[in-house]
Amino acid sequence: MLATLKGANAVLMFILELGVLASVAYWGFTVSPNWVVKLLAGLGGPALFIAVWALFGAGGGANAVVPLTGIARAALEIVWFGGGALALYAAGLATPAVVFATVFVVNAVLRIIWKQV
Repeated sequence: MLATLKGANAVLMFILELGVLASVAYWGFTVSPNWVVKLLAGLGGPALFIAVWALFGAGGGANAVVPLTGIARAALEIVWFGGGALALYAAGLATPAVVFATVFVVNAVLRIIWKQV
């Protein structure tokens, strides 16, 4: 049973990662009425987030170019997932932003308790 819950929590982490990219893209496409700005922010924002995650966080750090551990990893996750929540909030979606942040916190606490970090 616990193994199933741990697996579900790992899947949730992946879904949250995708949610960050979707949130940043959504924000980018709503940030301005100008289509050039929309395209730059809507495609560039997620591209920037992908680059940061690939460099420092991919695969829990195992697949990262520069793997982070400890406090540095925690800071990366807070900035990464907090950025997703902030993007939702900046796009005018306050309730989804709070839900997203709350789900991340629960996921992170469970990963710490279950030693999935």
